[in-house]
Amino acid sequence: MSKHAAGPEIQRMIELIARLPGLGPRSARRAALFLLKRKDSLLRPLAAALGEAADKIERCRQCGNLDTLQPCGVCQAPDRDEGLICVVEDVPDLWALERAGIFRGRYHVLGGVMSALDGVGPEDLTIGLLVQRVQDSPPREVILALNATVDGQTTAHYVADRLEGSVESVSRLAHGVPVGGELDYLDEGTLATALRSRRGV
Repeated sequence: MSKHAAGPEIQRMIELIARLPGLGPRSARRAALFLLKRKDSLLRPLAAALGEAADKIERCRQCGNLDTLQPCGVCQAPDRDEGLICVVEDVPDLWALERAGIFRGRYHVLGGVMSALDGVGPEDLTIGLLVQRVQDSPPREVILALNATVDGQTTAHYVADRLEGSVESVSRLAHGVPVGGELDYLDEGTLATALRSRRGV
């Protein structure tokens, strides 16, 4: 589609939609057209929801989850086990474990994994905050629920080394998570098996 076929407002909309993961220019054009044809039933409510999310949702200062509450709803829940901290790469992994309903402890979101290729080092993640958190209030176990990728495992080993001597037990997910797999794409049964089969690092 020629840029002249659509006005600048539509073109800007397409360009922004195309930035979403998994969407290219063609998919973005289709999505934009779909939304524009459903202005009152979809586009306006979506715009309002996005505006509200932008204004109200922020990262939890305690665990790194996304929520409108500070600290987040998970951190505020009184029935969570304070003695367990599950370390995840990012928020979708936390959500995946919560969907499965298999973990009732606390979380810590690293905000990514170490990657020499992408120039991401320990200082770019919340590893220092995790170490401080564990030292301030030592849990009985820290579970490293990082993706079974090379970068994920490298990060897990680094975090385990940093936590040595500060916590009784450091474990990681074992059976059930395939090498190269990402938590957000696994079914609840696989996640449950992986969490139950965790082992010491």
